[in-house]
Amino acid sequence: MNTAAHTSLQKAIDAGVLPAHATLDDTHSRPWPVVLLTALGAWFAAIPLLIAVGLLLGDVLLRGASPYVVGALVLAAAVVVMRATELPIFVEQLAVPALWVGAGCLGFGAYRDLSDVLAPGLLLLITLGVAWAIDKAWLRVILGATAASLLATVLLKSWHWEQRHTAALLVLHGLLALWLLALWLQERQPRAAAWIEAMGTGWLLTTLVGLCALAGKTFLLGAALGSNEVGEVVGWLMDDERGSWQANAMQLGGCTLVLAGACVGALAWPSLRKPLPLLVVGVVAVLAWFMPVLGAVMLALMVTASTQRWRLAAACGVAACWVLGGFYYQLQWPLAHKALLLAAMGAGLGVATWWAQAPSAIQTPAQHAEPLWRTPQALSLLAGGLLTVLVANGAIWQKEGLIANGTRMYVALQPVDPRSLMQGDYMQLRFVSLDSTQLPVLDNMTGHRPTLLATLDARGVATLKGVHTSTVPLQPNEQLVQLTPKDGQWVLVTDAWFFKEGQAARWQAAKFGEFRVLPDGRALLVGLADGLLRPIHADMP
Repeated sequence: MNTAAHTSLQKAIDAGVLPAHATLDDTHSRPWPVVLLTALGAWFAAIPLLIAVGLLLGDVLLRGASPYVVGALVLAAAVVVMRATELPIFVEQLAVPALWVGAGCLGFGAYRDLSDVLAPGLLLLITLGVAWAIDKAWLRVILGATAASLLATVLLKSWHWEQRHTAALLVLHGLLALWLLALWLQERQPRAAAWIEAMGTGWLLTTLVGLCALAGKTFLLGAALGSNEVGEVVGWLMDDERGSWQANAMQLGGCTLVLAGACVGALAWPSLRKPLPLLVVGVVAVLAWFMPVLGAVMLALMVTASTQRWRLAAACGVAACWVLGGFYYQLQWPLAHKALLLAAMGAGLGVATWWAQAPSAIQTPAQHAEPLWRTPQALSLLAGGLLTVLVANGAIWQKEGLIANGTRMYVALQPVDPRSLMQGDYMQLRFVSLDSTQLPVLDNMTGHRPTLLATLDARGVATLKGVHTSTVPLQPNEQLVQLTPKDGQWVLVTDAWFFKEGQAARWQAAKFGEFRVLPDGRALLVGLADGLLRPIHADMP
């Protein structure tokens, strides 16, 4: 049993609600694999039955007060069954689909007859009542998440905001405030402590999901799921509403919530009152200025951690990482500026960590102290830095040699997309004469790269003929070109050309890719050219 449950039990004993010898009864706890398998069996049995009943009743459920009558009867029956003592697992799980069917019937009638505000409001009251009547912690968590979603719907539908992201951000912060109020009431209402604990868990999880949705997709997730328009809460702060009092209020609110979370942590753990943790708080507060969603997540993290709700704290930690990663996809900032900000924050934390560890080195007796540069940590950093420089410069020297000694070759481009929401501005390259159907399957090459045969005209424009056979000699106007594996396919060196944000129109004139190719087929894309083979430069007007 978790710590929060034991705390609630002790408060109930102190308030006189329970006798002094009361204990938590774990004898009826069931192994979760048994519950899961039984639930699957119950759902497989209940769903066909519910479908058959629905087909039998037909249009009766759609007319008049039928949805309310049927929904209320099914919902009441499910609640009665789940309130029974010594309930078999199979029967309990049979009641769960009946519970959702009853709620669904009531929801259908409510949205048919009531407004977009009253319908979710009615369902919210029903959800709270069912959660109070059913003494099942796991079900109360689900109902808590449902209640939070319904309340958010009521608020968003009742407010008419020009900026929908502003309204969503305010609603989510309101949900967080209600969760904090519920925790405060839990300390003073022992009879409702268990109900508040379970409902609050689902409520907070829904709030975290909403905050992550506003932050947008996190780092590298866009490459897997593709671009979308979700998560532009930073966009209006940095675009149309930049400098407005609404934007400044949101940014200031995010920083304030980070500081409030730090105060909660400092009250719980005196060790957080030292300079290094305070500097970390300052860094996070700066990041919250650019990512206002981060403030609410950090406050929830400190509250859950200080109250030993470790599972919720882990969920808050994941949400914080998600929000930080989402900053990568905010295209209102150039990638270089975002990288500079994060690097500066990281460098500040690194310097603070080194400074915090400095006193231990000062207290070491002089005769035993080693120079800082001779410590294992310093030697490891030095060796890693030298290795990085050697590898990077080796790759640079190799590319410079290829550019200096390679043959100039142009390959025609197909129509391209000059804008990407995943990695800033870049151009996706597709070459005209590269036919993927003529290429070998990537999995069958066992690490060997295929080599294409290209013929060059007098201008250096190439026509790709297909995979070269090593036994066939090359003609004077022919050139070998190695292919590169990318995303399960073969590409001609690369399939993308990156450029600075805001220069998309300049690169739309590209008609050819300019390559340098060595006799063995190693190639490098060095630039793009227009229809007259004139190179396009980044510094062109």
